[in-house]
Amino acid sequence: MGHQHSIRVYYEDTDAGGIVYYANYLKFFERARTEWLRNLGTEQDELLEHSIGFVVKRVEMDNHAPARFNQLLCIQSEIVELKRASLVFKQTIISPSDTRLVSAIIKVACVNLSSMKPQAIPANILEEFKRVV
Repeated sequence: MGHQHSIRVYYEDTDAGGIVYYANYLKFFERARTEWLRNLGTEQDELLEHSIGFVVKRVEMDNHAPARFNQLLCIQSEIVELKRASLVFKQTIISPSDTRLVSAIIKVACVNLSSMKPQAIPANILEEFKRVV
């Protein structure tokens, strides 16, 4: 079971030709993962209070077709691998006409922000992730 999040392309997201600048897709993916975590009952500011963060370790991204100014995009996310201190997301950005625009595999690690060392995903979050895998 995955998650879907909609996002509108704003002028600030595009280049001079009205096409989304490639690096902004990473921001869209991040927002979708944050909203999914929120939907599962966890706010990242609560994690920060305990010096816990999720950091991107690896990204593999393919651009299939351009997104354009003012489009309403759908970001589909699913967890394809779940470990004690990391997880891998498969994320896809879909156009209003159901065209696959961008796809990515993103590995995220849970870290202690004080030491920047890996740490186990908190048990309550891990259980929520297991429920949706």
